[in-house]
Amino acid sequence: MSDEFYIKRCLELALLGMGHVSPNPMVGCVIVLNHKVIGEGYHQAYGQAHAEPNTVKAVFDRYGHEAEAMLKQATAYVSLEPCAHFGKTPPCADLFVKHQIKKVVIGNRDPFSSVDGKGIEKLKNAGIEVLTGVLEDECRYLNRRFFTRIQQQRPYIILKWAETANGYFATKGGQQKWITGALAKRLAHQWRTEEDAILIGKQTAITDNPQLTAREWPGKNPIRLVIDKNLQVPLSNHIFNTEAKTIIFNEIKTDIIGHVQYIQMEDMQFYLAQKIAFQLYLMDIQSVIIEGGANILNQFLSSNLWDEARIFSSSESWMEGIPSPVINGNLKEQVQIGNDQLSIYINNINK
Repeated sequence: MSDEFYIKRCLELALLGMGHVSPNPMVGCVIVLNHKVIGEGYHQAYGQAHAEPNTVKAVFDRYGHEAEAMLKQATAYVSLEPCAHFGKTPPCADLFVKHQIKKVVIGNRDPFSSVDGKGIEKLKNAGIEVLTGVLEDECRYLNRRFFTRIQQQRPYIILKWAETANGYFATKGGQQKWITGALAKRLAHQWRTEEDAILIGKQTAITDNPQLTAREWPGKNPIRLVIDKNLQVPLSNHIFNTEAKTIIFNEIKTDIIGHVQYIQMEDMQFYLAQKIAFQLYLMDIQSVIIEGGANILNQFLSSNLWDEARIFSSSESWMEGIPSPVINGNLKEQVQIGNDQLSIYINNINK
């Protein structure tokens, strides 16, 4: 099998950590001897073992006392450069050096300054053959959230909304009215399990009284973020229940009451998108879904602070309503979700 084949398998394994490893990257590892996979592993949860030690352990669990000699003749494939520093776990590069792995094939380098190139250097200095850049673009795309946080000092920002066939986003009167069907809603709940946080504004919180949980898909709930300058959202609303942590950006107070955190900001009418993006970076929130309303979405669009937009288009039309935001990005994919069409746009200006 080719190097690309095994790196693809690393990516499949890495994806199993989606929603559990942030703010770490998702990483998969495969160890091969004589064209046979002798161990697989991935980074399963933040603070726990990385992909490499999980894979080495799998080899020892399977082959016992034979494992040490096998590793010395084996090739390790890993989707991201093995770490070279002590964090919550020991350096993975040191583990490969300890077991005298014969060769290491790497998808892409780690952009984190404590690692970038240092893991590769450790391996090479130990006499290990190293090959890098295999399926580099695919590996980078998998960890686009991690790369954005490290390189741009902000979270990966996903805009999400639904619009009618004739381009309306919400009712003029402020009443709640569903645009998309049940399948689109279920998919949106799956997305919530995959990202760190979800953001709405005060008006959406009051009008729709959303729960912002992933109740229709197995997995964790995202952190709920609400922009409420003057603390006008009633405490009886769903966002204050105990289903998930809630953060309220406001101009009045900084406080923590149970699972609700209040973060005071100054002059929220100026550069709000930039202020929120930087605050989330400081809090190690690596990705966020912004669900609106139109005012919040347009602030991030006009500031060019977005990476991906996921737009559901209904087959139904309304007589009147609030016009949808206008997206200016590259269409990456279109797929039919029940009676609705999902269009995914990528903002290549930030890449």
